[in-house]
Amino acid sequence: MDFNLDETQQEIKGLAAGVLGREAAQERLEAFEKSGAPYDEATWKALAQAGLLGIVLPEDAGGAGLGPVELAVILREVGLHVAPVPVYASLALAAVPIGAHGTAEQRALLAPLTEGATILTGAYREVGPAGEVATTARKDGDGYVLNGVKTFVPYAREAARILVPARVEGEGIGVFLVEPGAATITEQPSATSEPLSRVALDDTRVGSEALLGGTADGAAWDTLRRSAVAGAVAISSGVIEGALELTKEYTKTREQFDRALAQFQAVTMQISDVYIAKRALDVAVWAGVWRLAEDAGDAEELLTIASYNACDPVIKALYTCQHLHGGIGLDVTYPLHRYFALGKHCGHLLGGAEDRLDALGALIAQEA
Repeated sequence: MDFNLDETQQEIKGLAAGVLGREAAQERLEAFEKSGAPYDEATWKALAQAGLLGIVLPEDAGGAGLGPVELAVILREVGLHVAPVPVYASLALAAVPIGAHGTAEQRALLAPLTEGATILTGAYREVGPAGEVATTARKDGDGYVLNGVKTFVPYAREAARILVPARVEGEGIGVFLVEPGAATITEQPSATSEPLSRVALDDTRVGSEALLGGTADGAAWDTLRRSAVAGAVAISSGVIEGALELTKEYTKTREQFDRALAQFQAVTMQISDVYIAKRALDVAVWAGVWRLAEDAGDAEELLTIASYNACDPVIKALYTCQHLHGGIGLDVTYPLHRYFALGKHCGHLLGGAEDRLDALGALIAQEA
């Protein structure tokens, strides 16, 4: 299995690294965190001008029409640079399912996204296990009435539309494009500067045109769910890469007893553990998004393995990085805290280690 990126993917990676390396530099991140803004608009616009926001959008919406691997390349760079931009929300949670299943009118919502002129998001989580849908939708005349609660919805107030999965009576799970003003949005605590919200739907009425693709056969929900997981693990992969590099440099230069920390065997072993956790996640991420791009039957299992790694070994590795930095690792003026917070954020979104093991066990049992 060859996990090397092809020429196009390498170019995307280089472009994203260049833009984010410039726009999400340390001093820029510090200034943003003091601003209180929901996201860094300058970085968001720079990504749009570089054409990176259109990579996975369909061609009829002005995009390049590329797939999960290319999206993972971009999101991994977002994680590596801990960039405060709504790329995951707009692309993984919204643009991918809209592009794959939307009508022509629904796909028209994507055109402003290529220019960074709009934000979209999706409601992947509810209370309970990740990937479960209890929200309901009942037909009412020429529309639907939605009831339920979504949690951990990023950029809900800022988005032009929120993709809301719901169980349609007599059918399956459909995904509805809901305007934020139609729901009750309450701020939720976030480990990062990214705004998270609880979105309550209390007899929220939407028109028939809000149903993504016009059908509730579960296909759009499957796309949203898998894209949500693939995007989150890709960000986590970038996060642990960035934390490892920061920790390596610190242990090379920080001295104790007239020796660099990196010269102590115990430190070397702990750095090695972080590297192993990073590589294990990397392998699972690239395998998962590749199989997702191929529409292979084992894609979900591989992505679930990746999500477990993001929720457990990588979180433990981030704690190790904190430990190796000593007291400075907990200082919010030091860059490591951003990696730790974003890594924890991804773990929460994915449901946590035990939830991911339960999901993996269920998938294996289905194959037995």
